[in-house]
Amino acid sequence: MKEITFKIEKGKFLVNGEPKQIISGAIHYFRILPELWEDRLIKAKQCGLNAIETYMCWNLHEPQEGKFDFSGMLDIEKFIKIASDLELLVIVRPGPYICAEWDFGGLPAWLLEKKDIKFRCMNKPFLKAVDGFYCE
Repeated sequence: MKEITFKIEKGKFLVNGEPKQIISGAIHYFRILPELWEDRLIKAKQCGLNAIETYMCWNLHEPQEGKFDFSGMLDIEKFIKIASDLELLVIVRPGPYICAEWDFGGLPAWLLEKKDIKFRCMNKPFLKAVDGFYCE
């Protein structure tokens, strides 16, 4: 993947130093077979999109505490590489909570077993678990 710089200056998005209007649509890699990713991304580009937005489902990537899966349909790195090869920007939305009509907002069920946990707030057990997901 080639390196891309991104910044905001004087109210404009700059990609590699050039002003760019971002025209984005959502494609959730975990809902599409990997062999169809390129086809769907090409079609998105043909519709005039220059960026793809995708969630990351915590509950899929860490189905058991401390056990991560980024293979097959969960290979987000491969998805991003395909998009990059097609010259599409990717906006990754890692949650932890996602609003994607996804059970429990994509939070892993094992969180329910945590003592004194409260979700989606400044709760130490919750934030510790989120750190584990983000830092993997």
